[in-house]
Amino acid sequence: MSVPRRPPALLAAPLLVLALLLTGCSSGAAPAKTPVGAPGLGAAGPESDAASVRRASPEPAPSPAGIPGLGPETLAQVPAEARQVFVVTGEEADSHQSGAVLYSREDAAKSWQPVLGPWPAHNGMEGWTDHHVAGDLRSPTGVYPLTDAGGRLPDPGALLPYDEHPRFAVDGEGFYGEPLEGSFDYVVAINYNRTAGVSPLNRTRPLGLERGGGIWIHVDHGGPTQGCVSVPEEHMEELLRTLDPAMNPVIVMGDAATLGR
Repeated sequence: MSVPRRPPALLAAPLLVLALLLTGCSSGAAPAKTPVGAPGLGAAGPESDAASVRRASPEPAPSPAGIPGLGPETLAQVPAEARQVFVVTGEEADSHQSGAVLYSREDAAKSWQPVLGPWPAHNGMEGWTDHHVAGDLRSPTGVYPLTDAGGRLPDPGALLPYDEHPRFAVDGEGFYGEPLEGSFDYVVAINYNRTAGVSPLNRTRPLGLERGGGIWIHVDHGGPTQGCVSVPEEHMEELLRTLDPAMNPVIVMGDAATLGR
């Protein structure tokens, strides 16, 4: 279900030896038991004037289960209207290895449930940062909306607006000599330092160019990224067919220690 293509902006400096990339990655519980109040009878029995019926004090209703690995500070950043959360958890603050799981819930009163994953993933070569800047080779931690998608290949059935464009083509080699070709066959823009509602190729940077940008979820090429998150191609297709704008999807990303705060 492709949407009309939006005019892309030109891509920025190369990722290692690749061309036409954007700044950032592209540049270079079991439920609680329901309380049951059982009536108690007085010693004289129910027919006696002295009888009293004692009922157990009701227990508070259980709270909806949270998301494994996310601490209260992180969960508080998830918008109340978000009903899909793509959690990308890095092994260590300086590691480029991570894992990804998509969670969903019907509404704020329901518990989060895993619907896709866990999947292996990569993040920035140097790990994670709370203050991403262009060229630091780290992925920005935080909670960001997911509103726009695209890629070199035709729309695989994405629910998000999808921009098919040849400018998503990429070549060259990654940090470990792995080929980068096909990395941008499918992408989902992460709304870090970008304008929502436009193609991932758009280079508008509200925080300024020095804060980087072009941070995407894209096809994994077998190695670390310059700041993006990458997952295997078959999982990118699943993700594109599942992320639903009506459910206000967001990504929660960072190393395990940071997300656990």
